[in-house]
Amino acid sequence: MTEPTTPANETTVPMLPCVSVDDTLEFYEALGFENTYKQTRPYVYLALRWSGFELHFGPAPKELDPAREDAGGCLVMVDSVAPYHAAFTRAMRRTYGQVLATGRPRITRYRPGASRFSLVDPSGNSIVFVRRDEPMELDYGGSKQLEGLAKALDNARILREFKDDDRAAFRAVKSALRKFGEDAPAADRARALAVLISTSAALGEHGDDVPAWTAELEGIPLTEAEREQVEAELHNTSDLNND
Repeated sequence: MTEPTTPANETTVPMLPCVSVDDTLEFYEALGFENTYKQTRPYVYLALRWSGFELHFGPAPKELDPAREDAGGCLVMVDSVAPYHAAFTRAMRRTYGQVLATGRPRITRYRPGASRFSLVDPSGNSIVFVRRDEPMELDYGGSKQLEGLAKALDNARILREFKDDDRAAFRAVKSALRKFGEDAPAADRARALAVLISTSAALGEHGDDVPAWTAELEGIPLTEAEREQVEAELHNTSDLNND
Protein backbone atom coordinates (compact mmCIF):
# COMPACT_ATOMS: atom_id res chain seq x y z
CA MET A 1 0.00 0.00 0.00
CA THR A 2 1.44 3.33 -1.03
CA GLU A 3 1.40 6.32 1.29
CA PRO A 4 -0.90 9.17 0.19
CA THR A 5 0.92 12.26 -1.04
CA THR A 6 0.18 15.78 0.05
CA PRO A 7 -0.84 18.16 -2.75
CA ALA A 8 1.23 21.33 -3.02
CA ASN A 9 -1.72 23.66 -2.60
CA GLU A 10 -1.35 24.80 1.02
CA THR A 11 -2.44 28.23 2.23
CA THR A 12 -0.86 29.82 5.29
CA VAL A 13 -2.84 32.46 7.16
CA PRO A 14 -1.03 34.45 9.88
CA MET A 15 -2.71 34.73 13.29
CA LEU A 16 -1.81 38.05 14.95
CA PRO A 17 -2.66 39.56 18.35
CA CYS A 18 -5.33 42.26 18.48
CA VAL A 19 -5.32 44.77 21.35
CA SER A 20 -8.36 46.75 20.14
CA VAL A 21 -10.97 45.42 17.72
CA ASP A 22 -12.19 48.90 16.82
CA ASP A 23 -8.72 50.35 16.21
CA THR A 24 -7.65 47.31 14.20
CA LEU A 25 -10.72 47.40 11.96
CA GLU A 26 -10.48 51.17 11.49
CA PHE A 27 -6.88 50.95 10.30
CA TYR A 28 -7.15 47.97 7.99
CA GLU A 29 -10.51 48.97 6.51
CA ALA A 30 -9.04 52.42 5.82
CA LEU A 31 -6.40 50.65 3.72
CA GLY A 32 -9.07 48.80 1.77
CA PHE A 33 -9.10 45.46 3.61
CA GLU A 34 -12.42 43.60 3.67
CA ASN A 35 -13.65 42.37 7.05
CA THR A 36 -14.82 38.81 6.34
CA TYR A 37 -15.41 37.74 9.95
CA LYS A 38 -15.77 39.55 13.29
CA GLN A 39 -16.23 38.06 16.72
CA THR A 40 -15.78 39.76 20.10
CA ARG A 41 -17.33 37.15 22.45
CA PRO A 42 -16.40 34.81 24.03
CA TYR A 43 -13.05 35.87 22.57
CA VAL A 44 -11.74 38.18 19.86
CA TYR A 45 -11.42 36.85 16.33
CA LEU A 46 -11.14 38.91 13.16
CA ALA A 47 -10.55 37.86 9.56
CA LEU A 48 -9.47 40.44 6.98
CA ARG A 49 -8.76 40.11 3.28
CA TRP A 50 -6.96 42.32 0.76
CA SER A 51 -6.29 41.24 -2.83
CA GLY A 52 -4.99 37.66 -2.64
CA PHE A 53 -4.01 37.32 1.04
CA GLU A 54 -5.66 37.25 4.46
CA LEU A 55 -4.78 38.36 7.97
CA HIS A 56 -6.49 36.87 11.03
CA PHE A 57 -6.42 38.32 14.54
CA GLY A 58 -7.02 36.84 17.96
CA PRO A 59 -6.77 37.90 21.63
CA ALA A 60 -3.65 39.76 22.69
CA PRO A 61 -1.70 38.67 25.77
CA LYS A 62 -2.41 40.93 28.74
CA GLU A 63 1.24 41.93 29.01
CA LEU A 64 1.51 42.98 25.36
CA ASP A 65 2.65 46.59 24.94
CA PRO A 66 1.83 47.88 21.41
CA ALA A 67 4.43 50.64 21.79
CA ARG A 68 7.19 48.02 21.68
CA GLU A 69 6.03 47.04 18.17
CA ASP A 70 7.03 43.42 18.70
CA ALA A 71 3.55 41.92 18.94
CA GLY A 72 3.73 39.79 15.81
CA GLY A 73 4.18 39.97 12.09
CA CYS A 74 4.19 38.27 8.74
CA LEU A 75 5.83 38.52 5.34
CA VAL A 76 3.81 39.12 2.18
CA MET A 77 5.92 38.01 -0.78
CA VAL A 78 5.15 39.94 -3.99
CA ASP A 79 6.65 40.48 -7.44
CA SER A 80 7.01 44.24 -6.94
CA VAL A 81 6.49 46.22 -3.74
CA ALA A 82 5.99 49.69 -5.26
CA PRO A 83 2.36 49.16 -6.40
CA TYR A 84 1.37 47.97 -2.92
CA HIS A 85 2.97 50.95 -1.22
CA ALA A 86 1.28 53.30 -3.69
CA ALA A 87 -2.13 51.69 -3.11
CA PHE A 88 -1.86 51.98 0.68
CA THR A 89 -0.62 55.57 0.67
CA ARG A 90 -3.47 56.56 -1.68
CA ALA A 91 -5.93 54.93 0.70
CA MET A 92 -4.41 56.76 3.68
CA ARG A 93 -4.67 60.12 1.95
CA ARG A 94 -8.26 59.37 0.99
CA THR A 95 -9.28 58.35 4.52
CA TYR A 96 -7.03 60.38 6.81
CA GLY A 97 -6.07 63.25 4.53
CA GLN A 98 -2.39 62.36 4.96
CA VAL A 99 0.07 59.49 4.93
CA LEU A 100 0.54 57.93 8.37
CA ALA A 101 4.33 57.90 8.17
CA THR A 102 5.23 58.33 11.85
CA GLY A 103 3.88 56.98 15.11
CA ARG A 104 1.55 53.99 15.20
CA PRO A 105 -0.21 52.88 13.05
CA ARG A 106 1.97 53.83 10.08
CA ILE A 107 3.48 52.79 6.79
CA THR A 108 7.24 52.89 6.38
CA ARG A 109 8.65 54.86 3.48
CA TYR A 110 9.37 53.38 0.10
CA ARG A 111 12.46 54.46 -1.80
CA PRO A 112 12.65 53.66 -5.53
CA GLY A 113 14.42 50.35 -5.95
CA ALA A 114 13.77 49.23 -2.37
CA SER A 115 12.80 45.59 -1.90
CA ARG A 116 10.48 45.95 1.11
CA PHE A 117 8.30 48.18 3.26
CA SER A 118 6.14 47.60 6.35
CA LEU A 119 2.72 48.36 7.72
CA VAL A 120 2.75 48.74 11.51
CA ASP A 121 -0.75 48.35 12.95
CA PRO A 122 -2.32 49.67 16.19
CA SER A 123 -1.36 46.50 18.10
CA GLY A 124 2.31 46.75 17.11
CA ASN A 125 2.19 44.02 14.44
CA SER A 126 4.35 44.46 11.34
CA ILE A 127 3.10 43.35 7.93
CA VAL A 128 6.20 43.32 5.73
CA PHE A 129 5.84 43.38 1.95
CA VAL A 130 8.93 41.80 0.40
CA ARG A 131 9.99 41.50 -3.22
CA ARG A 132 10.44 37.83 -4.10
CA ASP A 133 13.89 38.31 -5.60
CA GLU A 134 15.23 40.30 -2.65
CA PRO A 135 18.91 39.43 -2.00
CA MET A 136 19.31 36.69 0.59
CA GLU A 137 22.48 38.14 2.10
CA LEU A 138 23.14 41.66 3.34
CA ASP A 139 26.41 43.42 4.09
CA TYR A 140 25.66 45.01 7.44
CA GLY A 141 27.95 47.98 7.73
CA GLY A 142 27.81 48.54 3.98
CA SER A 143 28.97 46.60 0.93
CA LYS A 144 32.57 45.41 1.05
CA GLN A 145 32.81 46.47 -2.60
CA LEU A 146 32.42 50.13 -1.58
CA GLU A 147 34.40 52.54 0.55
CA GLY A 148 34.08 55.94 2.20
CA LEU A 149 30.82 57.82 1.83
CA ALA A 150 29.41 55.33 -0.68
CA LYS A 151 29.81 52.50 1.84
CA ALA A 152 28.12 54.57 4.55
CA LEU A 153 25.20 55.27 2.23
CA ASP A 154 24.82 51.56 1.54
CA ASN A 155 24.91 50.88 5.27
CA ALA A 156 22.23 53.53 5.81
CA ARG A 157 20.05 51.85 3.17
CA ILE A 158 20.22 48.56 5.05
CA LEU A 159 19.54 50.22 8.41
CA ARG A 160 16.48 52.00 7.02
CA GLU A 161 14.98 49.29 4.84
CA PHE A 162 15.71 46.18 6.88
CA LYS A 163 15.93 47.45 10.46
CA ASP A 164 13.67 50.52 10.24
CA ASP A 165 16.33 52.42 12.18
CA ASP A 166 16.38 55.98 10.88
CA ARG A 167 18.42 57.27 13.80
CA ALA A 168 21.29 54.86 13.23
CA ALA A 169 21.20 55.65 9.50
CA PHE A 170 21.25 59.38 10.22
CA ARG A 171 24.25 59.07 12.52
CA ALA A 172 26.16 56.88 10.07
CA VAL A 173 25.67 59.24 7.13
CA LYS A 174 26.32 62.41 9.13
CA SER A 175 29.59 61.00 10.46
CA ALA A 176 30.69 59.72 7.03
CA LEU A 177 29.83 63.01 5.33
CA ARG A 178 32.01 64.87 7.83
CA LYS A 179 34.84 62.37 7.37
CA PHE A 180 34.72 61.63 3.63
CA GLY A 181 32.51 64.34 2.11
CA GLU A 182 35.27 66.65 0.90
CA ASP A 183 36.80 64.01 -1.37
CA ALA A 184 33.59 62.14 -2.28
CA PRO A 185 31.96 62.35 -5.74
CA ALA A 186 29.31 65.04 -6.10
CA ALA A 187 26.55 62.46 -6.54
CA ASP A 188 27.45 60.75 -3.24
CA ARG A 189 27.54 64.08 -1.38
CA ALA A 190 24.13 64.97 -2.80
CA ARG A 191 22.66 61.59 -1.82
CA ALA A 192 24.10 61.93 1.68
CA LEU A 193 22.57 65.39 2.15
CA ALA A 194 19.21 64.12 0.87
CA VAL A 195 19.35 61.22 3.34
CA LEU A 196 20.10 63.60 6.22
CA ILE A 197 17.16 65.83 5.24
CA SER A 198 14.69 62.96 4.86
CA THR A 199 15.77 61.09 8.00
CA SER A 200 15.56 64.33 10.00
CA ALA A 201 11.93 64.57 8.91
CA ALA A 202 11.33 60.92 9.78
CA LEU A 203 12.74 61.52 13.25
CA GLY A 204 10.64 64.67 13.65
CA GLU A 205 13.77 66.76 14.08
CA HIS A 206 13.61 69.79 11.79
CA GLY A 207 16.70 71.44 13.26
CA ASP A 208 18.90 74.32 12.25
CA ASP A 209 21.07 72.11 10.01
CA VAL A 210 18.30 71.30 7.51
CA PRO A 211 18.29 74.70 5.73
CA ALA A 212 22.08 74.55 5.40
CA TRP A 213 21.95 71.00 4.03
CA THR A 214 19.22 72.04 1.60
CA ALA A 215 21.21 75.04 0.37
CA GLU A 216 24.35 72.94 -0.05
CA LEU A 217 22.40 70.28 -1.93
CA GLU A 218 20.91 72.81 -4.33
CA GLY A 219 24.40 74.02 -5.19
CA ILE A 220 25.80 70.63 -6.22
CA PRO A 221 25.89 70.08 -10.01
CA LEU A 222 24.26 66.76 -10.93
CA THR A 223 23.30 64.86 -14.04
CA GLU A 224 19.61 64.36 -14.76
CA ALA A 225 19.75 60.76 -13.51
CA GLU A 226 21.56 61.80 -10.33
CA ARG A 227 19.03 64.58 -9.73
CA GLU A 228 16.18 62.08 -10.09
CA GLN A 229 17.75 59.90 -7.40
CA VAL A 230 18.00 62.84 -5.03
CA GLU A 231 14.45 63.98 -5.76
CA ALA A 232 13.16 60.46 -5.14
CA GLU A 233 14.80 60.52 -1.70
CA LEU A 234 13.37 63.94 -0.88
CA HIS A 235 9.92 62.89 -2.10
CA ASN A 236 9.67 60.78 1.05
CA THR A 237 10.03 63.94 3.10
CA SER A 238 6.83 65.36 1.62
CA ASP A 239 4.90 62.38 2.99
CA LEU A 240 6.46 62.84 6.41
CA ASN A 241 5.61 66.54 6.39
CA ASN A 242 2.21 65.84 4.76
CA ASP A 243 2.82 68.49 2.14
